[in-house]
Amino acid sequence: MNLRDLKYLVALADHRHFGRAAQASFVSQPTLSTQIKKLEEELGVALVERAPRRVMLTPVGRDVAERARSVIAEVDQMIEVARRSRDPEAGSVRLGLFPTLGPYLLPHVLPAVRTRFPRLELLLVEEKTDQILQRLRDGRLDAGILALPVHDDQLRIEPLFDEPFVLAAPRTHPIASNGSLHSDDLRDADLLLLEEGHCLRDQALDVCRLAGAGEREGFRATSLETLRQMVAAGVGMTLLPMLAVQPPVPPSPDVALLPFSGDIPHRRIAMVWRRSSAMGEFLERLAEEFRSLPGELLMPPSSKPAAKRARRAG
Repeated sequence: MNLRDLKYLVALADHRHFGRAAQASFVSQPTLSTQIKKLEEELGVALVERAPRRVMLTPVGRDVAERARSVIAEVDQMIEVARRSRDPEAGSVRLGLFPTLGPYLLPHVLPAVRTRFPRLELLLVEEKTDQILQRLRDGRLDAGILALPVHDDQLRIEPLFDEPFVLAAPRTHPIASNGSLHSDDLRDADLLLLEEGHCLRDQALDVCRLAGAGEREGFRATSLETLRQMVAAGVGMTLLPMLAVQPPVPPSPDVALLPFSGDIPHRRIAMVWRRSSAMGEFLERLAEEFRSLPGELLMPPSSKPAAKRARRAG
């Protein structure tokens, strides 16, 4: 048994197809199939259930594949320990972000990250929260930037910042005339929300429950941009995270953005990584760069000029 064959088995578990697993492993399909067969002979059990046009792992095959993931992750950690000891700020970091944060956060922090760590290769993966957590546990990601809470004792959690929500309403809606609003102003309102699986949906539902609001029936968006366009079309209102309404995102003349006063609804953003990670010390330094996000980006766009005038007057 060797590490290469274990990687072939994991690839097959991921792709459920000999051809795609071989392609991902950069070998021919006959080579991968032969090595999987040898691994089965060595273990004395069937790992794969072969059927026309589909591949399934047997129960023992699934168990072996998950253990193989752990072995491969531990070997990768050994290699990383040695490499980081030579040059702690070089190499690659596989970082996962969820879709309602990544496109709006990265333009503001990546230039500073590149300046601070010029030899770092940052490999970005955009996935929903549950997929990021699974890839972290499997060793396929080194770190993730997620919204709290995250319940996993095996993960180190480093809070970064609190991101407020704003209400996005059609410009013609009566509520759009408000300069700001309190959560109670949403009582009995029906908001447009994302589909299942997005953490922003869960966060918005929490706000709805506290405010006495509900969900607009018969509609669930697949992306934040779909929500924005539906608001612009006058279909309804929604909650948007603050970074999603900042430049370089262009403002819409048909959408009013209303900040909250009082107890402001928000989501807490954190960087998480495995406590056993060999790059833990470096990830702490990387988290500092994400934490240094300019504070004005977490303020409503309309309040920035007033804030600047106040600083000049002081």
